[in-house]
Amino acid sequence: MPQHIAVIMDGNRRWAQQRSLPVAMGHASGARRVRSLVQACAERGVGYLTLFAFSTENWKRPADEVSGLMGLLTLYLQKEVRDMIDRGVRLRVIGDTSGFNARIQMLISDAQAATAHNTAITLTIAANYGGRWDLLQAMKAWQASNPGALPEALTEAGLAPYLSTAYAPEPDLLIRTGGEARISNFMLWQLAYTELFFTDVLWPAFGETQLQQAIDSYTQRDRRFGGGRSDKLIKVNA
Repeated sequence: MPQHIAVIMDGNRRWAQQRSLPVAMGHASGARRVRSLVQACAERGVGYLTLFAFSTENWKRPADEVSGLMGLLTLYLQKEVRDMIDRGVRLRVIGDTSGFNARIQMLISDAQAATAHNTAITLTIAANYGGRWDLLQAMKAWQASNPGALPEALTEAGLAPYLSTAYAPEPDLLIRTGGEARISNFMLWQLAYTELFFTDVLWPAFGETQLQQAIDSYTQRDRRFGGGRSDKLIKVNA
């Protein structure tokens, strides 16, 4: 079972367009999928679930769509915290939160504090997040903590604690819905050895069945991390 699953939730707009619905309805339907996915992962023993909700590039979308997404984020932070507390879900938000208005920043802070001691599963929402941003902010944070240090002093192990996901193991499995087969500037450092699963299913239609298909695909793979094939896989394929 993967300990950490990351998801690029793609296809909300196309789901709405296929049904002649406003784009906002697609995003709202996608947001409603989150609770059931968190519960399904927790029931399977997945310790960490990271969802790519809003990228640094998403600000380029039409103003009314961005405004609707900010409204959804606000509503989610207001409505879901009590359920997270009841279900033992710890919430973390990663990304440049300074780009949000003061109310959203306050809701993020309050929600993280209210769920800080929960242990059933850690739900991370990546909002105003980009993998390149993450690497840059980690470099700056390392430099601030090591004033005067030469670049040669920086190692992979030395940089890792400054990444926004330092509290979590690197993802074992990345799921992208919506038919696209790219990672779109998501967790560039952390996905170095992650298994990838792409599906044509649009995010609002992604349910427990599709989650299990992704997990089943993951469990059939031989994770070598640059090493040789395992004896187990060689015997199976012989």
